[in-house]
Amino acid sequence: MEPVLLYDTTLRDGTQGENINFTVEEKIKIAQKLDEIGIHYIEGGWPGSNPRDKKFFELAKKTEFKNARLTAFGSTRRPGILPGDDQNLKCLINSETSTVAIFGKTWDLHVKLMSNTLEENLFMIEDTVAYLKGKGREVIYDAEHFFDGYKANPEYAMFTLKAAVSGGADFLVLCDTNGGTLSFELTAIFKEVKQKLNGNSLKLGIHTHNDCGLAVANSIEAVNAGAVMVQGTINGYGERCGNADLTSIIPILCTKMDCACMSLENLKKIQKLSRFISETANMIPLNSRPFVGKSAFAHKGGIHVSAVIKDPRAYEHMNPEIVGNSRQVLVSDLSGKSNVEYKARELGVDLGNNGYDSRKIVARIKEMEQQGYQFDAADGSFKIFLEKFTDQFKPLFELESFRVTIEKDKQKPCSAHATVKVSVGCKNEITAAEGDGPVSALDNALRKALHKFYPDVDAMRLVDFKVRVIDGRDGTAARVRVLIESRDQDNIWSTIGVSEDIIEASWQALADSFQYKLAKNSSIECSG
Repeated sequence: MEPVLLYDTTLRDGTQGENINFTVEEKIKIAQKLDEIGIHYIEGGWPGSNPRDKKFFELAKKTEFKNARLTAFGSTRRPGILPGDDQNLKCLINSETSTVAIFGKTWDLHVKLMSNTLEENLFMIEDTVAYLKGKGREVIYDAEHFFDGYKANPEYAMFTLKAAVSGGADFLVLCDTNGGTLSFELTAIFKEVKQKLNGNSLKLGIHTHNDCGLAVANSIEAVNAGAVMVQGTINGYGERCGNADLTSIIPILCTKMDCACMSLENLKKIQKLSRFISETANMIPLNSRPFVGKSAFAHKGGIHVSAVIKDPRAYEHMNPEIVGNSRQVLVSDLSGKSNVEYKARELGVDLGNNGYDSRKIVARIKEMEQQGYQFDAADGSFKIFLEKFTDQFKPLFELESFRVTIEKDKQKPCSAHATVKVSVGCKNEITAAEGDGPVSALDNALRKALHKFYPDVDAMRLVDFKVRVIDGRDGTAARVRVLIESRDQDNIWSTIGVSEDIIEASWQALADSFQYKLAKNSSIECSG
């Protein structure tokens, strides 16, 4: 299969997603990561639309890109003026990128909504492309709403493409902007368009949205029908339901379709790239995301795990290490001894040399799950549970006491204060701290107490906090389950606490999180 060019628009289309914003400096860092992994085109933004994107391109001029072609995005000229007088096009030229992407109207409905004429729209497309080509730019023409436009008026939709061809466009990208085109429709239309443009050596691309949950499938269908450029975003970020997710498209192209779009060495970095961008966007990583999600290669049922141990092909469609991921074995009341033994090896807990029967561990797990624990979502706490059960746990700190107070004045928001007393080795430490809530205050106080002994605590932070009432029939006396997700520069881990008291459950999960982190790279000895 002909190599496919990867076009990333995380920095422009991706930022239209809800609650996603990047600073200029963050955009530069993301662009560098995309370049390192081998993305061919990086769309940096719309310099004619906002000052931040304009500033990005100014900084990008001082940044070296070894693999990618940085691309500035904009629209066709405005009606009734020359391209050279259009401020948007001037900003594109001033960005000094070797490639520009221009979108134009394909659907006659949109042309009429803009109070324009169908004829003038065609001139706008051709004039804009020709002007940018005259300035020495490679031009990617994005045919906005192409599939809806083609279904409504195929003749006019083709006129818009031919206008871009007449202007000298290097690529025609067919866009499913509303995300409503079904895969069989897209395939048929793509093939028709390719046949109608058969006299041209023009290269076709695809840009899909996920409103029907088909963005990845439609992108793959387009490649199979002859597209040589795929546009999308990392993690599928974007407006409404998002864009086509490159973290799924790239592995499919490389491993399922034998399509040379990225080296296998770079493919191993794709999970780290996914996590880096979710972290920068302050978005919680989606565990169920194909290929790169934490649960993408997770196994829970005992029969499944037993089979995977013998031959991973039994329940895995590919080797997770190819995309930088790893096999996850979950432990729950559905588990057998195979799950526990596999998980113990994965977490570095030795069961074999201590004479512990893994069946007894399974029985204890099932008892604890009846109480509300959920170890399949809390690897950190499960490791500590195994160590305690097998008398291997060596606490790096122990709680002596804590106190949490909440204050609420009539005119002020609630404030939380926590005092924590812990022992580390043979030394006691008492600290106090404030927080946005009781758990935040506890976190800050514990972190402050431990920092003197373990400076590594500065490298970790909480990224998610979930509370679940296990059985609400007891009202305010019901047991609650608290799940905390933490991360440092290299890892993400989860811990759990269960109690009738939400603060007690939170402390259990919080303490486990710190114990898990510190056990990885810290130790302390009692002196004096």
